[in-house]
Amino acid sequence: MRIPKETIDILKDQVFAFDTFFVTSQEPYEGGVLFKGNLRGQAARSYEKISTRMQNKFDDEYKLFLLINPEDDKPVAVVVPKTTLQPETTAVPEWLAAGAFGLVTVFTLLLRNVPALQSNLLSTFDNLNLLSNGLPGAFFTALLLGVHELGHILVAKSTGVKLGVPFFVPSWQIGSFGAITRIKNIVPNREDLLKVAAAGPLAGFSLGFVLFLLGFILPPSDGIGVVVDASVFHESFLAGGVAKLLLGDVLKEGTPISVNPLVIWAWAGLLINAINSIPAGELDGGRISFAIWGRKASARFTSLSIGLLGLSSLFNDVAFYWVVLIFILQRGPIAPLSEEITDPENKYVALGVLVLILGLLVCLPYPFPFNYDSINTNF
Repeated sequence: MRIPKETIDILKDQVFAFDTFFVTSQEPYEGGVLFKGNLRGQAARSYEKISTRMQNKFDDEYKLFLLINPEDDKPVAVVVPKTTLQPETTAVPEWLAAGAFGLVTVFTLLLRNVPALQSNLLSTFDNLNLLSNGLPGAFFTALLLGVHELGHILVAKSTGVKLGVPFFVPSWQIGSFGAITRIKNIVPNREDLLKVAAAGPLAGFSLGFVLFLLGFILPPSDGIGVVVDASVFHESFLAGGVAKLLLGDVLKEGTPISVNPLVIWAWAGLLINAINSIPAGELDGGRISFAIWGRKASARFTSLSIGLLGLSSLFNDVAFYWVVLIFILQRGPIAPLSEEITDPENKYVALGVLVLILGLLVCLPYPFPFNYDSINTNF
């Protein structure tokens, strides 16, 4: 579908103007027209003026985008017929597919918390009664997943962003990789995208950190808890730092330690939040990096993140599966926003950066020894 020449002339002469966007040239663009020129004033204000004029001239026939041209980093305006923006239909209803994924995720959450079944997955079907032992751990991990998604939903509702049904991704290593949630409409601007993308991880990290701290403070209900080697806390900078701060000299290299299972359950939830905060593709972290630094920088972050995950996959099977998942389902690109030029407010940028830093702290190892006696004995 092409926009008639008469319509293009009206757009150039009556819709775009000296006070908003002075057109110098135009070219066909995916069924619409891409206008190059000079943006006047603030992008958000100019977008509002142009949209109002276009609405008065053509009702709801066309959709306007103000974007950054990746070739020269200059603003461009794109006008396309709204009929070209109709959402794709799927053969299987979204809620049905999401329900199937959810059931499998419930199973993997239970399985992940029953070590006796993890060594032989096929034996699970002969010992389904053992899955009930995984209920407490599955509940707390599912609670963190639910709070994460609820954060997205509440902020999306307040910003007018429509979200699809979340598809929970099962994982036999950590129970779940989180959820894939499709954005169903066109997001107005980068600030709204940032709010929605950061809300989920912030909610998940907040509750996860509180539960993680409680796990160290509260004694195990059975008096024994879970016995782990102290070296396990080297796997996360955040977990290792908190464990050293709260346990002090009790935490020694090579020494088994008993902890409340809540520590492990909350840690799993923090890890799931951290994985979704990786700045790649359409993950929460990818959307955050796009919203803060723009499309070109976001593409570079995606390439860097996938490269680092690829290297990590040589030593960690969770990283391998996450690389595959990003390539198949989440590599993007992120759909165009109505207006991509205006930067978000600094307070929202700070929240987005906080999410990225928290994700990094959870994923990076703790490099320092827990007790320096072990170093001295080696000399």
